[in-house]
Amino acid sequence: MPHSADSVPAYTKWPSFPFEGDLRVKSLADPVDAEPRRKGEDAADCVACNTPDDAYIWVSERWRVRAMERPTGLPMVLILEARSHLDLGDLPNLLAAELGVMTVRLERAVRSLDGVARVHVNRWGDGSAHLHMWFLARPYGQLQLRGTFLSLWDDILPPIAESVWRENLALVAAWLAEFGGTAIAEPPHIEWQAPSSLTPQATTPTAVAAAAETVVEPLSVAIAEAPEGTAGVAPAPDAPKVAPSFDRAKAAAAPAAPVAPQSAPAAGSPADAQGAPAGTARPALVGDAKSTLAGGGEAVAVAETAERKPAPVVVAGATKPTKP
Repeated sequence: MPHSADSVPAYTKWPSFPFEGDLRVKSLADPVDAEPRRKGEDAADCVACNTPDDAYIWVSERWRVRAMERPTGLPMVLILEARSHLDLGDLPNLLAAELGVMTVRLERAVRSLDGVARVHVNRWGDGSAHLHMWFLARPYGQLQLRGTFLSLWDDILPPIAESVWRENLALVAAWLAEFGGTAIAEPPHIEWQAPSSLTPQATTPTAVAAAAETVVEPLSVAIAEAPEGTAGVAPAPDAPKVAPSFDRAKAAAAPAAPVAPQSAPAAGSPADAQGAPAGTARPALVGDAKSTLAGGGEAVAVAETAERKPAPVVVAGATKPTKP
């Protein structure tokens, strides 16, 4: 039978239909005399029966819930399975009643997730003989995903972030565990990052001012612990030079340097620059005594002694200075 644009179903023009363009209907194959066996008809070959509990997100005595191996396009896709190797029509009354309770409970858990508007519940059963119910979460606000094509959009949409996916699995598992069973899914582990420095950061104005006056330690441990003279380690720019250490015992044993008296100015001349009266010889300055010594350490010692004691006074006509 020839096909035209008018012969395709009307839902191909729905906004929820995930494909567009020129479409045609496939030819329908002839029916078979005997249908093939489904996967897992025998419990020994059933994948669900041979899968351990740690592959599920939640387990109980009679039910288990599992997720996909990796994130998909929808916020959540889960499968509810009976622990016993039974199909839907084989359930005893107890499990049939519990199936209704578990369906409502799992639908509420998935719908409680952020960004989920509705939860589609499906059961096909043509692929596997073990009872399994599908729960597909439709994203909130995505009206184009409404209806029967949600499972197709799950394969088309880009997968969600794995961290969000794992967090959603943990939330659903915890929700179910509130009513019994064991939650196996855990939230994603937080990757803690150590700080670059153990020195506390200054936050108050006083702490900031105090930190500015102190020497900042280098952030690199290799530089801070490098031995002296290590090749490739340059000195800090504009490093202050440290004066030689002052040895008081050495300064006390050193002989005092003679101080040469200055010639007095002519009579009647005005006072000199140091404020001494006319006709008084100017005593030697500290700088003059420092210039007569050899060695930086002795010069510092003499300078310190001269600053602590009053300078000698030279009387006009005297050959030696006298103490005041």
